[in-house]
Amino acid sequence: MGMSMFVGVVLQMLFLVANSETFHRKALKQDNIIRADLPSQGVQLLEDDTHVVISNGIVSIRLTVPGGSVTNITYNGSDNLLFPENKEADRGHWDIVWNKTAHADQTDNFEGTSYKVIMQNENQTEISFTRTWTFNSTKAPLNVDKRYVMLKDSPGFYTYVVLERLPGWPVFYIQEGRVLFKLDENMFQYMAVSDARQRFMPKNQDRRNGQVLGYKEAVLITNATNPEFNGEVDDKYLYSNDNKDIKVHGWVGSNLSIGFWMITPSNEFRTGGPLKQDLTTHLGPTVLHYFTSTHYAGEVLAIKFKTEEYWKKVIGPVYIYLNSNDSANADPSLLWIDAKQRMEKEEASWPYEFPLSEDFVKSNQRGALSGQLLVRDWFVSKQDVPGASAYVGLALPGEAGSWHYENKGYQFWTKTDENGSFTIKNVVPGNYSLFAWVPGFVGDYKHASNITITPGSNIQATNVVFVPPRNGSTLWEIGIPDRTAAEFFIPDPSPTYKMYPYKEHVEKFRQYGLWARYKDIHPVTDQVYIVGLSDYTKDWFFAHVPRNVGPKLYNATTWQIIFELKNITEGSYTLQLALASANGAEVQVRVNNPESAEVFTTGGIGKDNTIARHGIHGRYHLYSIGIADTQLVVGNNTIFLTQTRKLSPFSGVMYDYLRLEGPA
Repeated sequence: MGMSMFVGVVLQMLFLVANSETFHRKALKQDNIIRADLPSQGVQLLEDDTHVVISNGIVSIRLTVPGGSVTNITYNGSDNLLFPENKEADRGHWDIVWNKTAHADQTDNFEGTSYKVIMQNENQTEISFTRTWTFNSTKAPLNVDKRYVMLKDSPGFYTYVVLERLPGWPVFYIQEGRVLFKLDENMFQYMAVSDARQRFMPKNQDRRNGQVLGYKEAVLITNATNPEFNGEVDDKYLYSNDNKDIKVHGWVGSNLSIGFWMITPSNEFRTGGPLKQDLTTHLGPTVLHYFTSTHYAGEVLAIKFKTEEYWKKVIGPVYIYLNSNDSANADPSLLWIDAKQRMEKEEASWPYEFPLSEDFVKSNQRGALSGQLLVRDWFVSKQDVPGASAYVGLALPGEAGSWHYENKGYQFWTKTDENGSFTIKNVVPGNYSLFAWVPGFVGDYKHASNITITPGSNIQATNVVFVPPRNGSTLWEIGIPDRTAAEFFIPDPSPTYKMYPYKEHVEKFRQYGLWARYKDIHPVTDQVYIVGLSDYTKDWFFAHVPRNVGPKLYNATTWQIIFELKNITEGSYTLQLALASANGAEVQVRVNNPESAEVFTTGGIGKDNTIARHGIHGRYHLYSIGIADTQLVVGNNTIFLTQTRKLSPFSGVMYDYLRLEGPA
């Protein structure tokens, strides 16, 4: 671009922005105007040798060329919303954490080596930053195409990335992948991740001056710039959510009344299914979208490539939404409410029609699947019953439950209605297994036949009947089969730590240090549960953890279930043992003699670290354990559950549900 043309473009953009600013200043004199909804002058593009700027008169973003890192974001003439003291490549970017199997983890920010304008007109601008991998590269063995899109009158921008791995490239693992934006903490102090979890946050300096607790992410605030935060624990895992609930989250700038929001219109490109938990946002302020990670799951969800494997996937688009309301100074939740409404609008628009990558599949190229899920448990009902409120989904073919750890393809999920009916829309063409799980029943469903989705297809699934694991009638049960430990006893946190006074109820498990309360509640002997007398909401601790017996010293713990049998039926009894989470654990089962050989052991299981990370479920496990009739007696019996692993306070399991069944 010649110097005279460059100057001319600059002057033109300045003129447009100035006129737009004048209009906005006039309009904002009205009360409760959401500025993000005001019109603009169309999308403009300005570029030089090192940066490119896209602006639509509402939002302006500046990116490095050819790297494609976001260095500046402004809204309605504001200052840069990103933290200006960070390096340009560390303000807004995509990245992965990866390794060469036996080597240390490293981070790849997907820095581009080539930049291209895909489309530029007053209605839409889309730009691309690409990188082609070569064998002498030190970066992750992936071809990368990062895209940024801005639309006319849109109070934000979209970003997505296309990743490709070719056969014959080196073996490597992806541990986590995300897009993130680091905001200016001098502007943003109020964080919102759900209707209930909204709050003003401490400063980065408060973390630095605090006391590190059981792990580096958890810091006790002891000398805060605002003394009201003293005694609280700051930990990014306090703000995690299930994939199904990670739709919008962000921050509000109390001084400028500006909201900065990450909106995820679809979960199809996320790994691990709807129950996979992940981070949303945390002190920094940092706003995140994770498309894959081992959080709350462990190494089983690391993406591991084989030598001759081909892989290609589109991640996103996600939408960075900006809004404002003068009244948000007094009530920041006003911007949260508006952001939720925008999220619903984005969800309704999925799949988007505007992305220009040929790899993004548009709605007219997708298919759908409908059906009715029934449950056949003859010990509950002599007739099939509707699988109401069940999660039904399509994922890459695999065994029942494999969607938990599937991490390379797309997943498409919905919930059934009260009749068990479901429709899964906008499915990318391909070959899938149909999976489901039903609240109130243990186990995972997989349809007998794989399902092929083609463009425009609308398939009616037949014979969708789930037969949950069961060998006999129920003698007793503990808990609710819902894949969480939320129904069990969750203690109050230690008085050492102050709870933030949320305006609405926040789940009790979202507190630091609850695992340590086991010793306070059972100071001498381990938990004893008496069927028919005990109440699992009060008498069954939410996590089976080791006992602390000294500084960094722990002992195995054995829980007892005491129950009465009035008679013994010949045949094998079954203990259905469902786990909501496991981390460096092993559960051994013994019957009527704690010193006898175990009837069953899980062996070493789990690396989901849910206990430490304030979750209530991680990766699901189900065991059907046979108990011979000769091991039981008429009268009182005891099942002993020993959690043998004791390397750390976080070694343990969360039970989902336990049921003893009589012989068939």
